[in-house]
Amino acid sequence: MKISELVGDEGPTCRTYVFQNESHTLGNALKCIITRYEDVDFCGYTVPHPAESKMHFRIQSRETPALEVLKRGLKDLEKLLNENELSFGHFAFVSHCAHCSTMADAAPAGGRGGFRGGFGSRGGDRGRGGPRGRGRGRGRGRGRGKEDQKEWVPVTKLGRLVRDGKIDKLESIYLFSLPIKEFEIIDFFLGPSLNDEVLKIMPVQKQTRAGQRTRFKAFVAIGDNNGHIGLGVKCSKEVATAIRGAIILAKLSVLPVRRGYWGNKIGKPHTVPCKVTGKCGSVTVRLIPAPRGTGIVSAPVPKKLLQMAGVQDCYTSARGSTGTLGNFAKATYAAIAKTYAYLTPDLWRDIPLTKSPYSEFKAV
Repeated sequence: MKISELVGDEGPTCRTYVFQNESHTLGNALKCIITRYEDVDFCGYTVPHPAESKMHFRIQSRETPALEVLKRGLKDLEKLLNENELSFGHFAFVSHCAHCSTMADAAPAGGRGGFRGGFGSRGGDRGRGGPRGRGRGRGRGRGRGKEDQKEWVPVTKLGRLVRDGKIDKLESIYLFSLPIKEFEIIDFFLGPSLNDEVLKIMPVQKQTRAGQRTRFKAFVAIGDNNGHIGLGVKCSKEVATAIRGAIILAKLSVLPVRRGYWGNKIGKPHTVPCKVTGKCGSVTVRLIPAPRGTGIVSAPVPKKLLQMAGVQDCYTSARGSTGTLGNFAKATYAAIAKTYAYLTPDLWRDIPLTKSPYSEFKAV
């Protein structure tokens, strides 16, 4: 595998690299990863001639040198492949080129570094995603950068109540089992404290008359480490789109986590209040209260979910095909959700009924 650099007059932050003997799948995967970087304004690839087995890959960033962006993208792609044990033949080169430090310089091919055609490159830097911020780029012009985030306009009654301050805490929504249809509601209450983590990205295929259609399925967990947890699953043609969709679905599925004690009620709640069980497919996960200081005794997947839910000590027991990460995560999520479904004696006392927000604020 050989990577050469087309020398142009754009500067170190805007470069075009030639990949020899590589396919469109590599370019698409690398583009999906690099496009997510905040400092990157544009990333794309073209094939100069169908008969030639090479690809021109262009990177344009704001401050970071394009070479560093490329190395970072290759390392992230290598990490993604290793984590998911992918075996695509055309990705075998990644381990080698992610650490290569020397790139051969090719002769200049025009003022634009030899990058011709495709991805809106007409007119040099005036193409889509160029410095002027037009089109799909992340520039500060008419692009969709962070500076152009729109104000939240609720489309549901619950969203309007939250925006107007009629509902002051998230527990008021859970108390009346009101469905949350807008992820901005979760951002409104838990935004700064939420942490998300991609559990797995796996390729899935569907057989069509035109051949196999490959998409990427993302599993994302989200939580605030203090009594709230969510799990989202999304499938899309591109990795970045799948992750964004999974994060939104995870926010919509955020639920409260009840915590309790093992033995004497000293200090803050630290473990699950009782034994709870969750099931998905063939996987069954059981959460068992543990003494303070035990930690979370479990496999990596339930451990991550329990940590994000704010549980400090817990024993776990799992049965079934726990190697299927999706079912393992869903079973753990179902078990955590049952912590508020079990009516323990301390909840037997009479609680005065209050009006639902929908009944209290009918005019909104």
